[in-house]
Amino acid sequence: TTVLALIVGSFAAYALARLRFPRKFLLLAVILSISTFPPIAIAAPIFKLWSDIGLFNQPFGLGLIPPYLTFALPLAIYILTSFFKEIPKELEEAALVDGATHFQAFRRVVLPLGAPGLVTAGLLTAFFVWNEFLLAVTLTSSPSAYTVPVAVANFTGSTEFEVPLGTISAASVIITIPLVALVIIFQKRIVAGMTAGAVKG
Repeated sequence: TTVLALIVGSFAAYALARLRFPRKFLLLAVILSISTFPPIAIAAPIFKLWSDIGLFNQPFGLGLIPPYLTFALPLAIYILTSFFKEIPKELEEAALVDGATHFQAFRRVVLPLGAPGLVTAGLLTAFFVWNEFLLAVTLTSSPSAYTVPVAVANFTGSTEFEVPLGTISAASVIITIPLVALVIIFQKRIVAGMTAGAVKG
């Protein structure tokens, strides 16, 4: 989901940041409003649809990617649009003068300069997907398809009435480690991404 959100989101954000067309702000507002839509409102319809088309309870989270992408993509587009607007157009124009195509200018100039934005959008998307529970528990029913939060929620004790608090606590610590590691590895990019455009020189 994160990879798809960054790929599709970077192209969409670049178009919103660079192209001129009517009602562009309205389109961006509509895209962003999708991410505020409550997942509980679509859980039942998605369950019925996924059951009919065979995407329910798919292993490796394959059935979760489309609904996750629906909510993650607007956030990625919004963040990346803000970053791409900060990149001077003159750099792309210089690349075009040197013989690069528009796609080459985007890939070799815009994307490297927008790396802090890509990291920020990627981490926020990854955090959302990693921690999402409602759609995961609605669209999965077997341990082979469970995401981490659903698997932890289904932990059982040695008896029917025992709550395995120790096991749940240990699992919670373990599943937090990848997120902490990502933040430590990309902390400089995150700080650059969060403060980009805050101070004008």
